[in-house]
Amino acid sequence: MNRKKNSITVADVARAANVSKATAARVLGGYGVASESTRRSVIEAADRLGYQPNELARSMSTGRTGLIGVVVGDIENAFFSRAVRGISDTARAAGLNVVIANSGERPEQEREMVSVLLRQRVAGLIVAPTDDRDVRHLKDAIKAGTPVVTLDRWVPDLGADGVCGGDHAAATEVMEHLLVNGHRRIAYVTAVDLTDGRLSDLSDIPISAVRERVRGFMDAMHGTGIANSATFVRGGAVDSRSIDGIIDGLLTDEQRFTAILASDSLIGAEIYRSLSARGIRLPKDMSLVSWFDADWTRVTSPPVSIIDQPTYLFGQTAVKRLIARLEGQAIPPDQIVIPTPFIARGSTGKSRTTG
Repeated sequence: MNRKKNSITVADVARAANVSKATAARVLGGYGVASESTRRSVIEAADRLGYQPNELARSMSTGRTGLIGVVVGDIENAFFSRAVRGISDTARAAGLNVVIANSGERPEQEREMVSVLLRQRVAGLIVAPTDDRDVRHLKDAIKAGTPVVTLDRWVPDLGADGVCGGDHAAATEVMEHLLVNGHRRIAYVTAVDLTDGRLSDLSDIPISAVRERVRGFMDAMHGTGIANSATFVRGGAVDSRSIDGIIDGLLTDEQRFTAILASDSLIGAEIYRSLSARGIRLPKDMSLVSWFDADWTRVTSPPVSIIDQPTYLFGQTAVKRLIARLEGQAIPPDQIVIPTPFIARGSTGKSRTTG
């Protein structure tokens, strides 16, 4: 067939794949149901012919493009970049493309990015909400017929599916490890903006993932008879300077801290740098645990203990659930929890106060 690629039609692909035009359109449009063998035949025929979809024509006929909109908190964070890879790979295999936006963990920017994506008539949204209390824009999208899946964060009253880690269970597991090793002065360090850098109530934390980690941290502390565990939480860890200030405070506290939990790998890396610059040895002088198995955690000396978050799987799972919604599957909104186990490495050991 000697035709320009942009003149190849859905009907041409259907004939080459020996399927109906409607079936080819479903597969190429990323909507509806088709068997794996049929989907593969259509995709192979489209690739062989050099088929290029006309997004404008498709959006005019269906009201939706073959695009998924994704809004993450910080694309520079390896957690999100790996999740986005899982989203992109899985979406592409299903015949969908992905448009990625960054909220910078700012609610107003998230609202703006969601609005931009909706104007592009995306088929669905995958969003990591920056504030559980500010999701009206997501509710409006759902009400207007655009399915939403939340990533890494769960908002129960949103009426949408959410894919997240077992944050409370992971925090509990970490704390059991530290408490067994004699630690009682344990700090939890987060980027969340807290008044004077201190936590007064769990409701101060707008992100469900962080809130559940801190809840697990505090529950474990309360279980050992430590009633003031909220005072062990440090917020505002947003850059090198703020983290240096937090570390100086922990080291000069009247009762010196012996272990630190970093709420994400960016914070963990900065804490490691700050401790090293001050001559603090892991785990002899301080134990350190970081959320997420970032590359840097395995090349430090010693390697850093982590909570393993399989974020590629997070992304895959989010897309699969979104596709189920696009196909019209009538299933109740659900919280899909992916286990995030603690992996002990060389950065955690016995508290210096217990020998």
